[in-house]
Order: sequence, then structure tokens, then C-alpha cells
Amino acid sequence: MFTGSKHEVADIFRKYGKEYLERYKQPAYILKVIGSIEKCRTAALGGHIDQCDSCGYKRISYNSCRNRHCPKCQSLAREKWIDERKKELLPVKYFHVVFTIPEELNRITLQNKKIVYDILFKAASETLLKLSKDKKHLGAETGILSVLHTWGQNLMEHPHLHCIVTGGGLSEDGKQWIEKKKGKNQKKDFFIHVNVISDLFKKIFLSYFKKASKNKLLLFNGSISGLNNAAVFQKLLNDLYSKKWITYCKQPFGGAEQVINYLGRYTHRVAISNHRIKCIEGGKVTFSYKDYRNSNETKEMTLEALEFIRRFLLHILPNNFYKIRYYGILSSRNKKEKLSMCKQILGVNENEKETVESDNLEYGKHIDASKCPKCKKGRMVLEERMMVIPLNANRSP
Repeated sequence: MFTGSKHEVADIFRKYGKEYLERYKQPAYILKVIGSIEKCRTAALGGHIDQCDSCGYKRISYNSCRNRHCPKCQSLAREKWIDERKKELLPVKYFHVVFTIPEELNRITLQNKKIVYDILFKAASETLLKLSKDKKHLGAETGILSVLHTWGQNLMEHPHLHCIVTGGGLSEDGKQWIEKKKGKNQKKDFFIHVNVISDLFKKIFLSYFKKASKNKLLLFNGSISGLNNAAVFQKLLNDLYSKKWITYCKQPFGGAEQVINYLGRYTHRVAISNHRIKCIEGGKVTFSYKDYRNSNETKEMTLEALEFIRRFLLHILPNNFYKIRYYGILSSRNKKEKLSMCKQILGVNENEKETVESDNLEYGKHIDASKCPKCKKGRMVLEERMMVIPLNANRSP
């Protein structure tokens, strides 16, 4: 049975969601997310009763909403996804590269989520693939797994892309695995300097951005309506070209197990997890956050409940938008052939049973839900299915 946090995002929606929606109209896909989170693991979605075949202990389990924005529904999806990624791991170093867009683009992004997020994915992947194929840097095709995050610790908009990149790649003729030439900083540095990555990323991103504007694909409403003026838009472009864009590369992972642990923490993360919510009282919400500007010190922030909801909803992705994407030797069209070639070159036996496991209970290990939590001996057996009981609500999700 789920033993969740004392306070949950769902509680905030149940207490203050109606008031928020009366004040601020929302599109159907946002209403669906709110409704799913409210109902998750409640009688509104039905459930079942299990009974121990040894001691008779009974356990009620309510069904999950399985919405990708729900803080309670990511564990199972994460485990299934990680199991698939384990099969694709290579015995090489993996690097973590992060792409961030300037804050001047944040308000534009909120009005044009799908278009700008797509541009972010395209620009980052093309940058890494183009530079890695350049013989000055590597001269090979790498594998890239990209994950979109749109938030900062304070829940404000902060679009950025986390990329896991193979430390090396497949040669053009497909016959050898090429790694970076050894140097003084071999243990720390990515095979492409971050300044080179940042410069090319900026050029590619702004090229796509200008094209989208030229094709009338971008909306500039409200506080940014001035960008509909060609001169104002051009000034924004000039400022963005002159600005230094932030891209950084973390130290390489120590091995396949570290990669799996990382993936578990980042790929299925939502804007805020329930354990960070400390108090819901008096129309306010208090939650913890890490202050990255102050040595990652953990602090608490209190917001009006409606402002908390507004910030949370900033990070609801458009329908059918993929926040995890694959490129290079990991892309869907290349994976079957090129990944197999890499494994053969690197001496990986694809028939061997996968042995990589996480050492983190929350993010990696499977919990045997069939074992009785009371007597620890019996097995929990389905006794009864529970019917759906609609929530008392005046709005439809």
C-alpha cells in the first residue's frame, strides 16, 4: 500500500484548485492533469483488496492515475523504463551535458512551449552530433539521451536539457569504437570544450528560432506583444547573439551503475515531489528547495496556494510531447543496427542476463508487493475488486 508523504500536491489541488480555476480559465489538457492528480490512489479510480494467505491481514490498494505529471505515479514508469535502458548500456564512459537557454526566452517559451522545446532538442542534439563527427574533436557518431526539465527549485520557469552522452562513438565505417585522445584532463573533460558547444548551440538554436518567427509559428501576446514589431524582435535577437549562453559538462559517470542511478533520478522527475511539501495551511504552501547560489543549502519557501498552483501548472507539457528523446547511435532508426555493432566491437554479449542494479531503494530496487507486510511470510492474494466512486466535484477534469 502507498504510504505517501504527509502533504501532497493532490491536497493542494483539492483545497484550492476550484478557486484557482474559477479565477483563471485553463485549457482542457491542464484540467485533465489536475483531475488525474486529485483522483490518484483514491476511491475515485477504484482499487482492490488483497488478503494474506497466511495471517489473514487485509490491504486496500487504490489505482494510480498514471499521469506523467503526477508526483505519485513515476516510480513504476521509471522502473520499467530503466529496465529497457539497461539493455542499451555500453561498457564506456558516459558524460552529462546540460544546455540552458537565456532567461530572456522564458516568457516566450511559456506561450510557445511545443515549438521552443522542440527547438531546444534539435539545437542541442545537432550541436553534439556535428561536433562529435568532426575529426578535430572525435570523428565518430555518439549516442545521446536527452531529458527536458522546465523548472528551477523555486518552481519558476527554467527550461534546460540534460543530455547523457557516450564517451566516444562509432567510426564512420562502423568498424571501430573511437574514444577521445588521452590528455592531461582525460579523467574530467568531455571531448568537446564547453565554449565550443555553447557557441554552436546558440547559433543553431537562434537559426531555428528566427525561422519559426518568419513562418509565423510563434505567438507574442500580453506582456511580450511588443515582439510583434520587427524592430523589437530584431533587438531581442541581437541581445541573444551577443550574450554568452550557458552550457556545462559534469564529470563522467564512474560506470554503468552510476548512469542507471542518474537516469532514475532525472528522467521521470516532475516539477516538485511530495516530500518537499512541508505545510499547507491558511491559504499558503511551504516547501523546501535547494539554494544553488548558497552552497546548495536547503531552505524553505512559502507561497500563496494559488501562486503555488500557477507555478506547478507552468510545467505541464503539451499533449503527445516527448520529453525524453534519443539521437545518434541511440536513435530509433539506428539503435537496432548501430548499437549492435557497438556492442560487438566492445565485446558485449547481448545474450548475457543484465546484472546492473541500482543501490538506491527509492530509485532502483523493486519492492515485492506480494509479500505480506505484517507477518513477512504469507503472500497477498486478490480478494475483491472495488468499484469506482466518483469524487464530489463541481467541475469535470
